[in-house]
Amino acid sequence: MVLQHKCPNCGADMVFDPNSGMLSCESCGTQENIANMPKIDPDDTDEVMGDYEEVETSSSFQSFEDEDARQYCCPNCGAVVISMEEALSTICTFCGAGMILGDRLGGDLAPAKLLPFTITKQQAQDAFKRWSKKGLLTPKGFADADRIKNITGLYVPFWLYDLNGQGEAGATCTKVRTYQEGDYDVTETKYYDIYRKVQVNYLKVPVDASTKMDDDAMDKLEPFHYNDLKDFNTPYLSGFYAEKNDYTDKELFPRVEKRAVNFVEDYIKGTIHGYTSTNFLYTDIHIQQKHAEYTLLPIWLVCYDYKNAEHNFMMNGQTGKIVGKPPLSIERILKWFLGLSFIFLMIFKIIVYIIGGVLL
Repeated sequence: MVLQHKCPNCGADMVFDPNSGMLSCESCGTQENIANMPKIDPDDTDEVMGDYEEVETSSSFQSFEDEDARQYCCPNCGAVVISMEEALSTICTFCGAGMILGDRLGGDLAPAKLLPFTITKQQAQDAFKRWSKKGLLTPKGFADADRIKNITGLYVPFWLYDLNGQGEAGATCTKVRTYQEGDYDVTETKYYDIYRKVQVNYLKVPVDASTKMDDDAMDKLEPFHYNDLKDFNTPYLSGFYAEKNDYTDKELFPRVEKRAVNFVEDYIKGTIHGYTSTNFLYTDIHIQQKHAEYTLLPIWLVCYDYKNAEHNFMMNGQTGKIVGKPPLSIERILKWFLGLSFIFLMIFKIIVYIIGGVLL
């Protein structure tokens, strides 16, 4: 089953417009408010906050039928399109029409929430070119517009976790005071036993659930602003690619648990201040999942061709933050190295000259 949203006035394809946040006709400009359109509601799940000792777990999602790659017929031009099992939506390679794979959006694993794109394809391209020109060590031709091979808008599957963190820690702290007493310099050290017991809650900690995406790159694309989160509705996918999750919230919990442990440790350290030194004797931290929500987050993928090599970059489709490693220019690196070496040499000569003058 393939879903396509057609304009009620002219019958052309309608796609999601990040500028207006509405479904827009590519031909006549007609717009429809997605909030007023029928949608797939996720299973109703009551979130239980729990107490200090025990926190009840829940998660929000809908269901998929697990299928291998399948053939779909584009309703727009009749072409046959092959789609892998992880795809929720795709674009016809023949006519460019958006295709939402409706048969993969029913049941228990369809997204509960979605964060729409707020940056258009043109804005993403312009932002990428500006970012490329900022590199002091990148080749001069790196940011040429004709080198951008393609820019793809992709909804990446994430789990957003609500977590409860409980931690205890013990530490020995010191306060050191130095003063003069007669002809003597006196150093006074006082020791303190410190104990902390904390309970903190974290909301919507994101973890990407796709095997194709690099986890470190996804982490660096944060933060996302969740004030614009929407209940999932298929029109948001029109004109973009989308993938389904490869992991359940339970399978990804160890990864988010590791991140949350660091959050709690940092919080505990932040409560201890005013001491000269702090030596932790022990820490005991427990993380519990309260709720997990299957959510699609917007990413622009930029493929850049430079000297017969492809360079891939990712952009946060909401904030414009870019992550990637640009190529480096050996020529510029040498120029910077020689320039800095010359400056340091001149500073060294000036210092030697001043010291020599003082000694004379």
